[in-house]
Amino acid sequence: MAAPALTADHDVVIGPRHKGFPAGTWGTTVGELGARRPTLAEFSTPLLTLDTGVVDANLDAVRRWTAERGLDLAPHGKTTMSPTLWRRMLDRGAVAITLATPWQVQVARAAGIRSIMLANTLVDPAGIRWIAAELDADPDLALASWVDSVEAVRLLADVRRAAGAVRPQDVVVELGATGGRTGARGVAAALDVARAVVASPSLRLAGCGGYEGALAHDRSDAALAAVRGYLADVATLHGTLLAEGLYETDRVVVTEGGSAYLDVVADELGPLVDPAGERGTPTSVVLRSGAYIAHDDGFYRGISPLDGGAAGASPNDANADAPRLSSAMHAFVRVVSRPEPGLALLDGGKRDLPFDEGLPVPQRVLGLGREASEAALAGARITALNDQHAFLHLGPAARDALPVGSVVRLGLSHPCTAFDKWRLVPLVEDAAADDPVVVDAVATYF
Repeated sequence: MAAPALTADHDVVIGPRHKGFPAGTWGTTVGELGARRPTLAEFSTPLLTLDTGVVDANLDAVRRWTAERGLDLAPHGKTTMSPTLWRRMLDRGAVAITLATPWQVQVARAAGIRSIMLANTLVDPAGIRWIAAELDADPDLALASWVDSVEAVRLLADVRRAAGAVRPQDVVVELGATGGRTGARGVAAALDVARAVVASPSLRLAGCGGYEGALAHDRSDAALAAVRGYLADVATLHGTLLAEGLYETDRVVVTEGGSAYLDVVADELGPLVDPAGERGTPTSVVLRSGAYIAHDDGFYRGISPLDGGAAGASPNDANADAPRLSSAMHAFVRVVSRPEPGLALLDGGKRDLPFDEGLPVPQRVLGLGREASEAALAGARITALNDQHAFLHLGPAARDALPVGSVVRLGLSHPCTAFDKWRLVPLVEDAAADDPVVVDAVATYF
């Protein structure tokens, strides 16, 4: 059965389930809200927002960067689970949307997405049967899933056979590494998986790849060496699959993550790009970077080569004209208690803000000028989050700043665990304004 179409975001009716939206907007649509252009002063705190201009600038920056290197983008949709934001990515040059689970694929299909990479091994029988039915029903659906073991190949093929699947399913062999996440351990094991795919008439070998980000978490020499070594193995695997004639599609994909190490992926795998098939089957190198649409003020700011403040940013991009990313996401929170000198309790906590890749960072106080805001937050830092509170410790020179009721804008770390806490996210015209204007909102499906 085909998934029912999702309600377009502009037709979503705002209600109590939408955190931060004022009661006065309940019963109105997102489209009506955007036409009215309210400011954040009307909204409740805590609130997550996206700066719509920064979103577009980030999309254009990565499109430009990848196009200059001949790379393709299939950004990871799990970051936002927002079909509207997926479409913005596709409209700016992405060739597909990557997803992580069969349920996420169902959301994408309900949103009308027809080019999908399922970057995970498909072993859930219900998911296998549903995807087989989707492929048979829609000849324009392009969908590839991953496999990393002979057992997974057999299971996928057996369930498809029992379901009477007609159209072959494209699969990508995932290469992992010791200490990493999923993926066949070593080129030899990955080749065994590839040969099992070729032996199954229900499957087609369409590429190889994996996830380099599981092997490192910074830009130290050791981390970069580990990533480069792994990517060299991916290149070796691809070369062997080409040489042995194992690929079964008319265009092959070699795919890696790329949010944190896209420059390293470009250096190591960029030479594999072969659009005309001069070295065999035409080959595309596809990055699945997903976080770049929002970027952040934490983990990705510190590691992405496209952030001017990133430690170890690629010297090849160290020029004023290089594309740069900025954080489009912010949280607005309110001081609810000043129980001790130098301590302010904010009304946003673990239920509202990401914390797995670093705590939020206080950036400005709404309603204060720039100098006064900087003075109030000089030396301030968030030290802990409870479910609904953040502990903001103020610097010695500003122990009496931030009275109860003050609104603070926070920089956040890790988009993947920011969006999942919000079902409707306001888009603002300028997050740096004294009272940002809300021009739209995007729905998420988690």
